[in-house]
Amino acid sequence: MIYPYPKSGAFLKERDLQPHLTKGWLNPKIENEQEFQEAVEKICDIYNSVETLERNGTQVMSTDEKMGIQAREHANPKQTMKPGQVERCDPEYVRHGTSGVIASRNVLTGKIIEPMVQPTRTEEDFANHIEQVVNNNPGFNYIFITDNLNTHKSETLVKLVAELNNIPENILGKKDRRGILKNMETRAEFLGDPTHNVVFVYTPKHCSWLNQIECWFGILTRRLLNKRASFVSVKDLENRIRQFIDFYNEHMRKPFKWRYTGKVLRA
Repeated sequence: MIYPYPKSGAFLKERDLQPHLTKGWLNPKIENEQEFQEAVEKICDIYNSVETLERNGTQVMSTDEKMGIQAREHANPKQTMKPGQVERCDPEYVRHGTSGVIASRNVLTGKIIEPMVQPTRTEEDFANHIEQVVNNNPGFNYIFITDNLNTHKSETLVKLVAELNNIPENILGKKDRRGILKNMETRAEFLGDPTHNVVFVYTPKHCSWLNQIECWFGILTRRLLNKRASFVSVKDLENRIRQFIDFYNEHMRKPFKWRYTGKVLRA
């Protein structure tokens, strides 16, 4: 067979093919499309109603953790930028350990509330963070948008919400045995009860992108934790993260313009 194209580039260009590029795509394997659609639309409706909710005494928080942040130090000094040459960074580095961030973002204002910069994310850590956020402005009710991590549906968190709602602990049952604490499903149902003053709304499986805090973690990564960054210790990393959050809250914070309405994307 004789091909009419002397060069493969012309063939690919005419057909708008780019074999050198690839994009990730995840099939969420939706088991119940109606339930999935309702869950997505519920979160989008909350995002689009934050002003009304605030006026009615409810603040909306987008909450999650970013763990395993490496304190990496460049093995050699950077070569600074000069005319005709960009800044150069040696790819070799020294590892000093890891830390992380547990954070809530006020969806209405964009402010990062009561961040916890530390290497652990136990169920006690997460519950402590929620308690700090609530105590930061105790005159409000709260909706927390979060994913399905087990620490977000924990026994400790259930007991905290029960305490905040004056619900006796003895009616919660026993973990892995009975009652509200029996399993993750029963705990999630309790934590999502809209009659409580602290309510958790969970993103569907494989839909962490619905959680606005993930967008902010992207900002943190691009602005601070990029390939130019160099940290001499875990303490140095944690201090720099706290400084960035303070700077962000003072000079950069603003609400995201959420335009997605909940229509399921197709492949």
